[in-house]
Amino acid sequence: MSGFSADWLALREPHDLRARNPAVLEAVVALLKDVRQIRIADLACGTGSTLRALSPRLDAQQNWRLVDNDLSLLARASDAVRPAGVTVTAVPIDLNRDLESALDGPIDLVTTSALLDLVSEPWLERLTIEIAARKIPFYAALNYDGRVDLGPRDSLDGKIIDAVNTHQHTDKGFGPALGPLAASNAIARFENVGYAVTRGKSDWVAGPQDREFQMEILSGWASAAREHGHMPLADTVEWLTRRRDAVAAGRSSLRVGHVDFFAAPTATR
Repeated sequence: MSGFSADWLALREPHDLRARNPAVLEAVVALLKDVRQIRIADLACGTGSTLRALSPRLDAQQNWRLVDNDLSLLARASDAVRPAGVTVTAVPIDLNRDLESALDGPIDLVTTSALLDLVSEPWLERLTIEIAARKIPFYAALNYDGRVDLGPRDSLDGKIIDAVNTHQHTDKGFGPALGPLAASNAIARFENVGYAVTRGKSDWVAGPQDREFQMEILSGWASAAREHGHMPLADTVEWLTRRRDAVAAGRSSLRVGHVDFFAAPTATR
């Protein structure tokens, strides 16, 4: 399950790459530094952004199992240019139905990006149990945590963000989504099963030069607010109009809060 268009994934990827927390990435690399052939399962891989972010940092032969239920995105991920020593296997799987099969076989690391805030609490519990039973390290990047800072401030910002965060809890294909609670919930679960967790902020930060990116985010938030019915449609339209005018004038900035974490079993295999 990805739920994102290839165009949106391409637009956000440079921002994702800059946002990834370096300390969390370093923890992943440090744990695997002595592994000469690394087998990685990337859940909800999209077009392969996690592969592109992580593979150059790993000084080893790598086999990536790219998992998604979107065949078009899987094809893009499989066809993308990759570093020498990296092989890829594309696996079409519905993670809501067949999570266990995505984790079958020998795996040294499970990764995912921008997934956990879309899943339900029961699904996250299932994921934690399956990974912990196999004693596999887990790297989860870019989990939205509900923090938003917009500039210049608008009187309706708070209502829009409240509506967005409420909308984040609607079903995204896994049952009622954890939304902004996902990272803290997942970290607690892994710590409760004896994993050591490295965590850090991985916020999107966009300035006046990031006009297309800002426009896409603001439009998505207005749509979420409209779908939720949390505020009058006229207010949502007026808010989006003012926000777009600020972006066009080069006066707009935004910060969107995300959290990265790396959970490692205290006794590795």
